[in-house]
Amino acid sequence: MPTSPSSSETTERVDVIVVGGGNAGFSAAHAARQRGRSVVVLEKGAKDMSGGNSYYTAGATRFNHNGLDDIRDFIEPDERIAVTEVPPYSPEEYAADLAKVTGGKNDPDLTEVIVRESQDTVRWLNSLGLKYRLMYERQAYERADGTYLFWGGLHVGNVGGGEGLMADHTRVAGELGVEVRYGVNVTGLVTDGDTVTGVTYTTADGAAGQLNADSVVLAAGGFETNPELREEYLGQGWANAKVRGTPYNDGSMLAAALELGAQRGGDWSTCHSVQWDAFTPQNESNRELTNRLTRGGYPLGIIVNKAGKRFCDEGSDFRNYTYAKLGREILKQEGSVAWQVFDATKRPMLRSEEYDMPGISVETADTIEELAGKIGVDKEALAATIREFNASIDLSIPWDPTIKDGRVAHVEPPKSNWADPLEQGPFYAFAVTCGITFTFGGLKADTYGRVLNAAGEPIPGLLVCGEMLGGLFSENYPGGSGLAAGMVFGRRAGSIA
Repeated sequence: MPTSPSSSETTERVDVIVVGGGNAGFSAAHAARQRGRSVVVLEKGAKDMSGGNSYYTAGATRFNHNGLDDIRDFIEPDERIAVTEVPPYSPEEYAADLAKVTGGKNDPDLTEVIVRESQDTVRWLNSLGLKYRLMYERQAYERADGTYLFWGGLHVGNVGGGEGLMADHTRVAGELGVEVRYGVNVTGLVTDGDTVTGVTYTTADGAAGQLNADSVVLAAGGFETNPELREEYLGQGWANAKVRGTPYNDGSMLAAALELGAQRGGDWSTCHSVQWDAFTPQNESNRELTNRLTRGGYPLGIIVNKAGKRFCDEGSDFRNYTYAKLGREILKQEGSVAWQVFDATKRPMLRSEEYDMPGISVETADTIEELAGKIGVDKEALAATIREFNASIDLSIPWDPTIKDGRVAHVEPPKSNWADPLEQGPFYAFAVTCGITFTFGGLKADTYGRVLNAAGEPIPGLLVCGEMLGGLFSENYPGGSGLAAGMVFGRRAGSIA
């Protein structure tokens, strides 16, 4: 809640406060500190629970580049690079991908910034000490001749994934002289007239305090951990979704800014949601397994519900253009559960980090009928679904997972690419549910993160970045653009804070 400064309470003062210690928040902190500003990051999680959603990611970062030679100088050495093809990914392609997956609802000004500045921002972070590599295990397949082809516009990620990303950010912050305070719950925004002048907070031991600053940068995420807000804004049934990342993004900072008069930005009715392990114990906010609970191999097989029926096009596009919307499709199914089904020919192609996870929800059988019995699906229904699927494929078209091969299963719904008969046992069924990552609705801001009020004017002293910045995403999301947006707009906010 907005409050006025207390005349009876002694308060601290710094130049810049950053609320939230994820990728976006640290990017803002680094940029502000490089300008000589004194910076304090207030992180709600204790040190062993810090890092926001960024900690739980694979570290994949989407940015513009001109191919392998353009990025070779800042990626880690790998013996496979000599036989690797990395297609260029232009700003125009990046913008087209954002428009495609969001149905044209992406903010044009924010889009222009991210597609033009993303590589430069990655290079800036690399110059500070963040390490990047080619993501062979996620974004490339080995071809028959032993070469590798990257696909889907997403090629590079952090060394060590999200854990490595946040370890690097934290180390860099220390080297720059950014102060990070853990276990601090920001409870409100302090104002003087229309200007934001600081925050109130409580610490883990219950002490209350106030910290004043010239600028407050909000980087505290959306409302995905709040079941009531999910039901209110995303719709009925969303309380059943599993929280993939940090348990702290409850929307309280969004509420504080809105109460102050901030304008809503972006699509508050949709979110980033994926196929997530359905039955493994502790399948929410799991800091040991993090992103390994994702199930991204579905383009290689089919997805069926409890009735044994397919309900989506598993091959409509490369995984990183479809994975963030399929969680909500599973949420609509009976029990909010479905199964990814593969045969023995495709099982070895599934990413080990996800499909060889300890305690994974999987059943295996030598026949489809036996498999159906193990997962509680009608045997005849599942067998009929797979017979129809197998018979509808034009086998004259070569199957090739490195391109959109046009090998269609002519059923309803179709599988538009990578259709291949499920014929060779043993067969595998991986149980999946809806895992929510972050909500797309946030605050309206200009391209430097200055939060706008209802009249479209900046609220003095208040900036926003990361998942709290609304406008880039709606309905769907191109993989790797969240971390890119966090660092690009975090850097911009820090450059003026």
